[in-house]
Amino acid sequence: MTLKTYKRSALCMALCSSLLVGCGTDFLYETNPNAITTDTFWENSSQFQSGLATVYGALQFQSISGEGLVNEMILGDIGGTESWYRPTTYRNLTYNDASDQVTNKWNELYIGIFRANQVINQLADADDNLFGLGEKQSIEAQARFLRAFFYFQLATTYGQAVIRTAVPVTDEDFNKAPSSKEEIFENVVLPDLEFARNHLPKTWDTKNLGRATWGAATALYGKTLLFQEKWTEAANALKSVIDSKVYALTPKIRDNFSEENEFNEESIFEVAYNSEINPGANGSVVDDDPNRTGAEATNIATALGQLNFGAYNTLLPSYYLHELYVNDVVDPKNPINKGNSQSVRMSASIVPKNGEGLYYLLPIGARAGWAFGQSAYIKKFTNWYHLPNEDGNSRSGINFRHIRLADVYLMYAEALLNAGGSVDEAIFYIDEIRTRAGVITLQQYLADNNNTFPQLHISKQVHGVQPMVAPSAQSVMTHIRRVERPLELAFEGHRWKDLVRWGIVQEVFSELRQDEIWREAHKNEIFDQAPIYIVERIRPDFLLSSANYNPAAHNYFPVPAQELQTNNSIGK
Repeated sequence: MTLKTYKRSALCMALCSSLLVGCGTDFLYETNPNAITTDTFWENSSQFQSGLATVYGALQFQSISGEGLVNEMILGDIGGTESWYRPTTYRNLTYNDASDQVTNKWNELYIGIFRANQVINQLADADDNLFGLGEKQSIEAQARFLRAFFYFQLATTYGQAVIRTAVPVTDEDFNKAPSSKEEIFENVVLPDLEFARNHLPKTWDTKNLGRATWGAATALYGKTLLFQEKWTEAANALKSVIDSKVYALTPKIRDNFSEENEFNEESIFEVAYNSEINPGANGSVVDDDPNRTGAEATNIATALGQLNFGAYNTLLPSYYLHELYVNDVVDPKNPINKGNSQSVRMSASIVPKNGEGLYYLLPIGARAGWAFGQSAYIKKFTNWYHLPNEDGNSRSGINFRHIRLADVYLMYAEALLNAGGSVDEAIFYIDEIRTRAGVITLQQYLADNNNTFPQLHISKQVHGVQPMVAPSAQSVMTHIRRVERPLELAFEGHRWKDLVRWGIVQEVFSELRQDEIWREAHKNEIFDQAPIYIVERIRPDFLLSSANYNPAAHNYFPVPAQELQTNNSIGK
């Protein structure tokens, strides 16, 4: 079974509705004698595999891997929007406990957890003779990896969650108090991942692409330890993924965000989508709507693509991110550039007014855009490279990569530096990524500049110069935080969580607001000029977020209002 297409079981479809919110158990219902029930399901290995497929299917929810993530991608320093778009609520930090992504993500993560718990709980009572050699442990390991993934998302998005490792039955089961982020890590995420690491294969055959692997479990295990600031343990886990030699940086960075080379050598964990299955179904429809057929597609491309190509560009690159890509100076000696003057990392990630190559099969600028302060648009996870327009029914088949090797390299470098390890080794892994991007490596900067390198995150446009610094744990860590992770991993769902765990949100917002103020004061001098060719206005992305930010209120989403209303143990 390839997981490019997720198969559903009628049982899990029917039962998942009870976990949409943490509701009580006093329901009015009649038993349908034709329905599949727990008494007639879970009778053979095929049914367990079907149940497991529904757990994978929950990954497709748009709040987890699709368009809903736009509302989180805008929270940090790399994204902006316009006042008439819905993500403005998140950009300005004026969302509340009833806002769409706040509610949807909580609901949909718990659907995934509910499905995983069904599989795990039923496996415990299943006869071993129903399964092939090693199959029972494999199913449990996959289900526990997925449960760990869903709980990691809850812990890092909400900072707390109600821990349920069994299907709730009684009122007491439903009305449980929330646990802290640390309790979730220690009691669910790490134990589940430890089991998964010990029982998952390093690779699957081509018929099973998309299933969780040892590498996925180990990378998420290392990432969890990183979030706990257990630096040495995190470094060891992440280095084991690197040293396994199962993964390599794919030569073309664009292959991480397109359909052209999915499940490639860099991919560690990705969510499969398909735009051809169930034609006519809107890309926003997944599998929890009993009145409509799920699309198996994602609608994120329509949110990110450019307005004049059938999309909405509800998320825009911030000026900070745009200039970072400009500062990502091409190494003319690197053959990957093939004569390009801009880095291949820029060309795969954003499209500025002066970008290179085609965009939706036309020369850049052939259609309107790049006006009213919009200096660039997002390319990642859009169909700009092979279609003339985004699909009118918001259907895209581009898989979403949650974990890839470049991320592991950067997490390892970070853990290494914080553990007191080798600065040179950290630079080595950073430079592996920079070499693939076709840009000047840190080592080359050091060789050419008397053992110093530039602070590339500082705006040349605003400040004129970028100070040179010697390599140290602190300066290289700043480079990872402010340059390499935003450049490499922009719009992949990591940025806000990174800024929060580093404790630098206010610092970053204040800096970027001051840059906006400077640009506004000097707009007549900088309009339509290098490095980022802004025209007509300065978009005030950080005007309100810099003033509104409160760590206690905004580092994590609030528990949704509906959960507060239905779970009597929350808030008491």
